[in-house]
Amino acid sequence: MGVPAFFRWLSRKYSTIVVHCTEERSKECNGVRIPVDTSKPNPNEVEFDNLYLDMNGIIHPCTHPEDKAAPKNEDEMMVAIFEYMDRLFNIVRPRRVLYMAIDGVAPRAKMNQQRSRRFRASKEGVELVEEKSRIREEILGKGGYLPPVEIKERFDSNCITPGTEFMDNLAKCLRYYVADRLSNDPGWRNITVILSDASVPGEGEHKIMDYIRRQRAQPHHDPNTHHCLCGADADLIMLGLATHEPNFTIIREEFKPNQPRPCAMCGQKGHEIKDCQGVAREKQGEHDEFADTMPASEQEFIFIRLCVLREYLERELTMASLPFPFDFERTVDDWVFMCFFVGNDFLPHLPSLEIREGAIDRLVGIYKDVVHKTGGYITENGFVKLESVELIMQAIGVAEDNIFKKRKEDDVRWKQLWEDGWKQRYYKTKFDVDATDDDFRKKVVKSYVEGLCWVLRYYYQGCASWKWYFPFHYAPFASDFKDIKGMFTDFELGTKPFKPLEQLMGVFPAASGNFLPPTWRSLMSNPESSIIDFYPDDFAIDLNGKKYAWQGVALLPFVDERRLRAALAEVYPNLSPEENKRNSLGSDMLFVGKSHPCCDFIQELYRGESHEGTEMPAELCHGIQGTLNLDEDPILPDRPVQSPIPMLRDIAQNTAIGVKYKDPQYRETFVFKAVILPGAKMPEKVLKPGDWERGNRGRGNWRPQLGFNSNRQQVHLDQSAFRALGYLIIWSISICGFNYRLKMARNKELSSETLQSILVLTIEGYSMREIAKKLKISYNAVYYSLHRTSQTGSNQNRMRSGRPRCTTEQEDKYIRVLPVGVETQFDKQTPHKSSTGSFIK
Repeated sequence: MGVPAFFRWLSRKYSTIVVHCTEERSKECNGVRIPVDTSKPNPNEVEFDNLYLDMNGIIHPCTHPEDKAAPKNEDEMMVAIFEYMDRLFNIVRPRRVLYMAIDGVAPRAKMNQQRSRRFRASKEGVELVEEKSRIREEILGKGGYLPPVEIKERFDSNCITPGTEFMDNLAKCLRYYVADRLSNDPGWRNITVILSDASVPGEGEHKIMDYIRRQRAQPHHDPNTHHCLCGADADLIMLGLATHEPNFTIIREEFKPNQPRPCAMCGQKGHEIKDCQGVAREKQGEHDEFADTMPASEQEFIFIRLCVLREYLERELTMASLPFPFDFERTVDDWVFMCFFVGNDFLPHLPSLEIREGAIDRLVGIYKDVVHKTGGYITENGFVKLESVELIMQAIGVAEDNIFKKRKEDDVRWKQLWEDGWKQRYYKTKFDVDATDDDFRKKVVKSYVEGLCWVLRYYYQGCASWKWYFPFHYAPFASDFKDIKGMFTDFELGTKPFKPLEQLMGVFPAASGNFLPPTWRSLMSNPESSIIDFYPDDFAIDLNGKKYAWQGVALLPFVDERRLRAALAEVYPNLSPEENKRNSLGSDMLFVGKSHPCCDFIQELYRGESHEGTEMPAELCHGIQGTLNLDEDPILPDRPVQSPIPMLRDIAQNTAIGVKYKDPQYRETFVFKAVILPGAKMPEKVLKPGDWERGNRGRGNWRPQLGFNSNRQQVHLDQSAFRALGYLIIWSISICGFNYRLKMARNKELSSETLQSILVLTIEGYSMREIAKKLKISYNAVYYSLHRTSQTGSNQNRMRSGRPRCTTEQEDKYIRVLPVGVETQFDKQTPHKSSTGSFIK
């Protein structure tokens, strides 16, 4: 979702929702790598049933990473994607379903954002090349040093779009990957794998949600299924809450800010391209033999426990003295809806609402008043009650003047726009219309109201219209939402998505036209083209009060669907059979291994050569239901699978089988209920009971739950271990020309009461800096206390006798830290005895 600050705000306000992943690593024995046995119990002390992969969040960092060298070719990219998925499977270890969803053709509402991103990427790529050329000339003119220019083909990430040859090849590679793992990995033996590639319409995460919704509506669905969804977008949290499944967890990479990136000019870290001085890199070792011995640290993963977030929301949203029974599930839906006001992928956020200014907390306060006034909730099963929305907007509108005045005082970027007369100036500057033009303002408000209804429906029921979109770059003011109840009735039924090549024409700039057939490409660049105005060479970016260009608004013309289709009708006959195939809409694929109960059933379908859809027997596949159809080019047991990647071997002993799969179908007007299903068991509470401090009331033995297992055995450290943890170690190592010094600073040992207070305040949502200030201790003391807790399960001091030292303090200063594999003169000598009686080298 287009809310960059949302996860940061959420994880700080509700810090206990985050759990660091435990990852078991493969081992090496005599030069042979021994893979992890994923059939063994999960080391995170939780067993997941289903793992869903939002694949675009994997494809992008694997094909053009920011923190390490990029793959040299497409084959290496595919291998990197395989390795990334193996890591995720190792951490999560699903026992029933693995669902891999790649973004297909998106609804028209999303295509505007995709178009903006791809035009920006193309523009920034051109500007970077020009900047590098200019800076190179300046540096070389001053006598500076720069490495010679490597002539290599630039990878255009715009190819990660449905309809390109890259995505077609990726689908083939993933089929091979699934067949290989089902045939050879014991952890995959009994799982069902569903692959929804780029030929299947819909965004990846919404295809996953559609699958979950449709399975929930089936009689055989297990209401206690534990779901795990992988992806970095903030909207996955909203989507997880919208399912009303009690056991839902998000896994994502841990974000580490301010990580150093190599300069695009000289390749060295520590400065940006604009600050490059052309200084030669220092040698690492006498002969520069250690230049590549400091690999980048591997990205770590975290879990986001939505069951704990639900606990937080229940405390925050509970309302007393309501004129009707309180329904927590309905308040969750209302909270999700209100978060759309601060931004999403389909609508610009309201001008007066910014997460950093406490917008969501302000909305919650307004919401509670509105619910009391209207005597009901504002949403139900993904449908909006507009009279309640109007009251919320009017309450925000009352505060708009003060919000803008404060911005003007705090930030010079807002000064001009938000002086007196801000509303008139906004409409004139952003929309180029007079503020007195009430009809235009109503038109913008009507489109925004439609957008709010469309987005909520999209999250709870699926795509209500493939053709609707918000036709403006900016949102109206909250105070303009007047008499909106009759502004929306319903969306047009029966709309269809674009075809893949049609979407490429709608979102690609002319610079990425090489991914399109020649005659289609000419429509982007030929001055005589009837749609040449859709593809400007340059365009303005309005920062709109933001600091960085990527946060601004790209002022691109909107694509007129009728004009686009009319132009394409003339070039459609020129498509080759291969291009026609890439331009067609495909089907999900379902794969199982030979030991899976459903394997024999699918094999019988192929033997009978059935050309009609067959209902899937739920009892053979963990309660999953849907329709199966034969694949034209199937993967079958005992039939070799050829590797599409030259560096990987063919699968000679294949035991996997694949078949086309279709989710259970419902009529277009069917309403999926946003409720907890009967038979669902709610997870044990994790947060501190509300009455714990008031005399304990029988809860004196309460302890915070630090992972998924509420019965985890507490671990305690002895005195010597706590002495070691009392030191803040700042390393400065001397390796091959780098000077490293070891410096130790002793921290004061904290009392048991202080340590317990740190845990309690953390669970209540305080940040580490707030805890340090409240308890009058150092930030480092809080950090190391919580770190020790996450690693050991306890932060309490436990007095035990210490261990004897191996060396004296005098001998410690002769100890040096060396990289692995570097041999010293002492390695060939016999050990000698230290003054403490221990042997050292």
